Amino acid sequence: MSSTTASRRDVRPAEGDGRDSAPAGIGRLVRWVGLISVAVTGALLSVGAFLGLYVRPTSDDWCAVWKTRDMGVFGIASDFYMTQNGRVTNALLSGVVYADGLLGPKVLPLLLILTLGVGLVLLGREVLRAFGLRAPLISLVAAAMLLETLLFFAGTRSYQVLLWAPATISHTLPSIIGIWAVLTAVWAARSGRRSARATAIVGVVLLGVAIGTLSEPFTAVAGLFAGTAGLLSLPRLKLAKDWFPFTWCAAACFGLVSGLVLLYTSPGARWRRSQQPPRDTLAPEELKATVRDWVRIWQVLSDQWAYLGAIAAGLLLGLAVAFFSRRVTRTGIDDLDTADAAESAEATGPSRGVLRLVMLLPVPLILVATLAVTYGLRSGYGPSGWTYARTWTSFMVPLLMALCLYGVWLGRLLGARLSRAGGRSSKLSVVAVVVTAAAVLGSAAALLPEMQTLTSGTVTRGIAWDKQDARIRAQVARGATDVEYRPLHIGWLAEPYYTRNYQKDWVAQCVSTYYGVERIHRP
Repeated sequence: MSSTTASRRDVRPAEGDGRDSAPAGIGRLVRWVGLISVAVTGALLSVGAFLGLYVRPTSDDWCAVWKTRDMGVFGIASDFYMTQNGRVTNALLSGVVYADGLLGPKVLPLLLILTLGVGLVLLGREVLRAFGLRAPLISLVAAAMLLETLLFFAGTRSYQVLLWAPATISHTLPSIIGIWAVLTAVWAARSGRRSARATAIVGVVLLGVAIGTLSEPFTAVAGLFAGTAGLLSLPRLKLAKDWFPFTWCAAACFGLVSGLVLLYTSPGARWRRSQQPPRDTLAPEELKATVRDWVRIWQVLSDQWAYLGAIAAGLLLGLAVAFFSRRVTRTGIDDLDTADAAESAEATGPSRGVLRLVMLLPVPLILVATLAVTYGLRSGYGPSGWTYARTWTSFMVPLLMALCLYGVWLGRLLGARLSRAGGRSSKLSVVAVVVTAAAVLGSAAALLPEMQTLTSGTVTRGIAWDKQDARIRAQVARGATDVEYRPLHIGWLAEPYYTRNYQKDWVAQCVSTYYGVERIHRP
């Protein structure tokens, strides 16, 4: 290896080093585009948080709110474990959310938006840092907020993904917990302290057990990714310096499996399985049907072109990375020649083949994760299970993150080529930033009709619900034991009278218990 290569590899540009700064005009443009993107997506997310104020009980809400009120947090946890489905952590979190009546469900959307956004920004910064890259904070925030906007509003069940507490607890919150768990592991690894690493390993075991009894779909997705990451973290592949990453991933998988075992063997889970007609889910016909459902899910996703905004957000971030930093990693520096770069990579880090494998892995992993969720949905809910789009969040979060990651990679390559375009560099860079920004803003603008429908439906129902609630409570105060209830449907969720058999109408019975009456009837 040449002395020049060795000396270059040991140099890491400092933050704010003038040699790494983007041209003044491009730098200002990148920041302004980031600000505009944050303003647009921030407005959409603010509307989503504001709609939380108009959230009112529907479907599972009716049962959770009265059980928390009458049984307490531990009472509802016992009820879930013994008689419902075995999801202890799910019940505990539901008890916390409904502990003060409807205050929790109203505030929860804001908390989800904030914790997911901050987690994505911090995770993005750590990923860039791992590759010796940097970008303006505003660019990271813009990318994170667009991913949030797409997750919450681009799907077919926006109300359930953000505003309906039973679904957000089961399917949105686990992904946020997973992101923060990974961040905790990264920080523990960087600290180098044994106590921090030991705490992280013990903590992820407990967290895995909790998630295993919180959300089966996310448990499957998290286990798949954690197991793969653990294999890639074996020191011989040179992606990790020591055994901590592998140990942490193994601990996570152990916790997830333990949680699933706890759930599966619970009296509540046994009762739930007994309610389903016996069916061989591994029969060839069932497996073929599962694949057909899997294809249907991907057809639905491909019809929403706004998801391409995740790639555009990554492109914009990648351009910012190219303009604001030079890559200094274990595999060499951009301006090394090919031979020196290959020599540097062999001496200090993973091979090119391993790096290519890591870059390509998200595609098959997400495809398998989607198939696993589809199989679980069909096993639990039958032929219509694949339509339960609220559960798709478990794989939509890694899907959007992967699209953004590929966008960053392409954007950085484009930025590097533009920097070598000679005198035309500045003009071409401006064009690239403006076109990419238009794609980002266009994907956000495409969500406006859905936002309008969501806002109108949520606010209208909230006002109507309050009027009906006041009327019913006044009747109960006068001694009524049978009150009139008019169904107020929203978000494809169940309301009373969904079945003609009142004894099987669990929603109507939970509404009756909520108001303390013997029965409710149609208008």
